[in-house]
This record gives sequence, structure tokens and C-alpha cells, in this order.
Amino acid sequence: MASDVLAVLFPNVAVTRDIFVRVAASYLAEQSNPELNRWFWSYHVRIENRSILSVQLLSRSWKIVDGRGTVHEVHGEGVVGETPLIAPDGSFDYVSGCPLDTPTGSMSGSYRMVDEDGALFDIAIPQFALTAPIN
Repeated sequence: MASDVLAVLFPNVAVTRDIFVRVAASYLAEQSNPELNRWFWSYHVRIENRSILSVQLLSRSWKIVDGRGTVHEVHGEGVVGETPLIAPDGSFDYVSGCPLDTPTGSMSGSYRMVDEDGALFDIAIPQFALTAPIN
């Protein structure tokens, strides 16, 4: 039952080394202004550590593609100002946002992680659509 609820709440999922990255995106009409070519989405990410080792998120790399196919890359330390340590069977959630100058697009990417043994590795962020409702 719980996995069915998660699939509805977070329809986009990627699994790397027993770490699940789940994403749900929402169009924010109140922060968008289509007449000025501004559309805005929030996205909620849940990172679940189902491995046997604690892991820490060090950095992020995003590939944002707008409706014209233009690719924007974003790289940086942590997420929302944090570099969370996630214990086995633990999770970390955060919400962020993405503006575009087109009513459609997509995002995907990866997180750079380190486990408690000091091994560095990347985990996938699933691709998800950014789609504004048609009026």
C-alpha cells in the first residue's frame, strides 16, 4: 500500500545503488505570468536511502530543457543550502522551483554522494516534465 501511495505522490523515480530519488512537479499559476513569457513550477524531491550505509549528498547537477529544446545546466553544492546525511532506511525531502520562458520543459540530473566508507558516486534524478495547463 505504501509504495502505491508513493507512486501516486511521486510519479517519477530513479534508483541507483539502493537509493531512490522520487520527484513530483507542480505548476504554480500564481507565480507565473504567461503574458510575460514566465512559467513557474515547484518540485518536491524525496531521497530514500535503502542501502546499508549512511550517505551524504554533496552536490547537484541539473539539466533543464525548455520547450524550444534549449538546455540549461545548473551545478552547485548541496540542495536548498543543505548537504544532508541520510542514514540507512532514512529519507530527506526538499522543495525547490524552476522558472522557464516556455510553457513546457523537463528536468533531470544527478546528485554526487559520498558513503560512510568515503566512496564517491553519482545517483540519478529521474527526468520529469514541466507542463503548464492549456487555457
